[in-house]
Amino acid sequence: MQTKPHILVAEDERNQAEILKYNLEEAGFSVTLAYNGGQARDMIEEKAPDLLVLDWMMPEMSGIKIMRWLRANKATKTLPVIMLTARGEEDDKLHSFEVGVDDYVVKPYLPSELIARIHAVLRRTRPELEGEMLTYENIILDLERKKVTRGGAPVKLGPTEFRLLRVFLSRPGKVYSRDELLNLAWGQDVYVEDRTVDVAIRRLRTALNAGNKPDLFRTVRSEGYALEGPQSK
Repeated sequence: MQTKPHILVAEDERNQAEILKYNLEEAGFSVTLAYNGGQARDMIEEKAPDLLVLDWMMPEMSGIKIMRWLRANKATKTLPVIMLTARGEEDDKLHSFEVGVDDYVVKPYLPSELIARIHAVLRRTRPELEGEMLTYENIILDLERKKVTRGGAPVKLGPTEFRLLRVFLSRPGKVYSRDELLNLAWGQDVYVEDRTVDVAIRRLRTALNAGNKPDLFRTVRSEGYALEGPQSK
């Protein structure tokens, strides 16, 4: 069984930290929290996480100071880091990348956006941890074993619905036209009517929403469909 990637969240706003911890655990990560820079440094020295989510402004030791400490030490020089900050100016972003962050997320942000960024950074820096998994919200699609779960419960999908979900999970939030979905899920050389896409989407929705779970799909009139978290609708 694959070990869950371990994320350390260094965030001094406790409510935000707890909400983020909940969403990350729902997405399949193991999570620990640090509420100030000194605590984060101590935790990293004791056992480095697979990825650090780091707030810029923290008591005791700022995110920038932690980054300088991390990159100056051989053991943590390559530790993947995503910086969280309310500072969205271009100079602030450049400063973050100059001290060695792997990505930069401006507050306020959607947990689903941060989760997607975490997966992207891990795929680039720690591909052995990502395996063949696609995740969004509490949906996990295992490409290797051809299995889907939502909130830990198995979801039974037919081959077409599985391919459709893979398309949506590859770019959450993107609105796919019916033509795009036909090409990506059925193939360019296969003739399928547009209404077939609607039927398959309906089956996919029914399977994922079993047990009165929130519907994560958005229908865009005259455009197509998008996979989006309920908080972004």
